[in-house]
Amino acid sequence: MTQVTDDSSPPELGPRGALFAGVRAAALAPALVLGASYVGFGSLVGAHELSLEFALFNTLTAWALPGQVVLVELYLAGSGVLAIMLAVGLANMRLAPMTVAMMPLVAAPGRPAWRLYASAFFVAVTCWAMTMAQAPNMARSDRLSWFIGCSLVLWAASLVGTVVGFYAAAELPVSLTLALVFLNPVYFLLLFLQSTQGARDATRLVALLTGGALCVPAHLYSPEWSLLIAGLGGGTLAALYRIAMVHR
Repeated sequence: MTQVTDDSSPPELGPRGALFAGVRAAALAPALVLGASYVGFGSLVGAHELSLEFALFNTLTAWALPGQVVLVELYLAGSGVLAIMLAVGLANMRLAPMTVAMMPLVAAPGRPAWRLYASAFFVAVTCWAMTMAQAPNMARSDRLSWFIGCSLVLWAASLVGTVVGFYAAAELPVSLTLALVFLNPVYFLLLFLQSTQGARDATRLVALLTGGALCVPAHLYSPEWSLLIAGLGGGTLAALYRIAMVHR
């Protein structure tokens, strides 16, 4: 039963209600977009005659598409284990600040800390963006359950997409495979643009747009370091913009 703590607080759905609310939020467009992106990943693995078990284990344990693509590419190039571990770790390093930013938002007083540590595994681009946008509108006690429900649906969609892509590898052209892999970052960008409001969100908008604009020249300058250069550039410009707005 829905409970209301006070007139200014959102209604509490309870653990089960919040879980299913997260499931419903992720079940349509987000799951389809992420599943389609993993069709591209599964196709990449299948086209290079790696095993389905390899692809599924990747998605089950890593669940971070850029890092998974890096792993496959370096493995096919014959790189050593330490080099692969370092490259995948660097590719997925963005998840650390994302986790640090989200966990205080979904934490609830009196709840055991191990739940937060366990749920950190599910921090990925799409569910993180959805949670950051939706959590402020929910009762604090419901936020973690909502995040878990949302994440489980997206994780399952990723596994299904991996299997579909693996078996469809022979039918999909390489250009389409690459396009599908980049579908989810584009959706992530649109999610953030949709929720941009106020000065703080305007700073985020500056970071997204300037970082995206820097990607092409950074890639032309240094393909290996282009993502890091664009990210640092966009983040730095956004920070300068924020400082200028505060002291205006």
